[in-house]
Amino acid sequence: MNRWIGRHIITGEATIRDTLTALNELSGDSMTLFVLDEDRKLIGSVTDGDIRRALIAGHTTEDKASDIAFRKFISLTSDASPEERYKTVARARERVINLLPVTTNGILTDIIDLRKMKSAIPADAVLMAGGRGERLRPLTLDTPKPLLKVGGKPIIDYNIESLQRYGVNDIYVTVNYLKDQIIGHFADPKWQGRVHCIEEPCRLGTIGSVALIDTLSQDYVIVMNSDLLTNIDFEKLWRHHVDSGAVLTMATIPYTVSVPFAIIKTDGDRVTGLEEKPTFNHFANAGVYIIDRNVLSEIKRGEYLDAPDFVESLIAKGLKVSHFVIEGTWIDIGSPDDFRYANEVTSRRF
Repeated sequence: MNRWIGRHIITGEATIRDTLTALNELSGDSMTLFVLDEDRKLIGSVTDGDIRRALIAGHTTEDKASDIAFRKFISLTSDASPEERYKTVARARERVINLLPVTTNGILTDIIDLRKMKSAIPADAVLMAGGRGERLRPLTLDTPKPLLKVGGKPIIDYNIESLQRYGVNDIYVTVNYLKDQIIGHFADPKWQGRVHCIEEPCRLGTIGSVALIDTLSQDYVIVMNSDLLTNIDFEKLWRHHVDSGAVLTMATIPYTVSVPFAIIKTDGDRVTGLEEKPTFNHFANAGVYIIDRNVLSEIKRGEYLDAPDFVESLIAKGLKVSHFVIEGTWIDIGSPDDFRYANEVTSRRF
């Protein structure tokens, strides 16, 4: 085995001089090396700080990397449960660790870049992408709305990439209208097989197609419209859902209605008071839900069902439904004006 075998990997037999050379090659990247033994088992990690402390302690540049490796490192096992994965990633981020090694029986099998991954929430995701986008015609006559480009990138890609940054590994996209284009889009190798297209045999509403998916594996499922532009914090949404004890949590946005007239209060035909130009504050459904997987059995396979009707059915059964207010950007791209505004927003900060 070569002493220096990868951008962030070095063998225990490498000298401290070799290690310094390897770290120097990482300039501009995360300055961390993982030290492996001859069987590729992970011994520890080495940074500039580890080398500095070793030299101060009397080591020479010809000593071995295995002699100075930091052995109390945080790592993730490939067979970790979703909860363990979430906690390990959270602990690593708290310690401002950029690279998290993944091992199988002690052997290094992967390195997670935590600069690109915000969390590892234990959830699958379903994106609804079967709509016809009729209010956006003629833009959607030949292109499905999720593939319309906003800021030079398809709308749906923003949501896929955001979910992956929160550690959601299995993402299902349900398709119907112009489905071949969406299926072809996700056939690109860059998606690494983590995005699965599910074909609707007919229009099934805004949540009915979830029943077509037989391979959901996590206890929680994020269901959302694919044509939203939002920077929602999926970890906060998941955390709120778990803490609330709800079976379904819907993301909401504040919505204010200002009435430009004096509103009268009445008792029959008698006026009991007036309120001059009142403002009413509400919360509107944002089209993003996180749901306990066990209640998805309430959705019948092949039957049309819209999400609001599903929510109402859960409430009618006495089950708890909570809501989570989105604090950042949320745009429902449903009209040409929305589309233009979304392009303006992405040009400024997305």
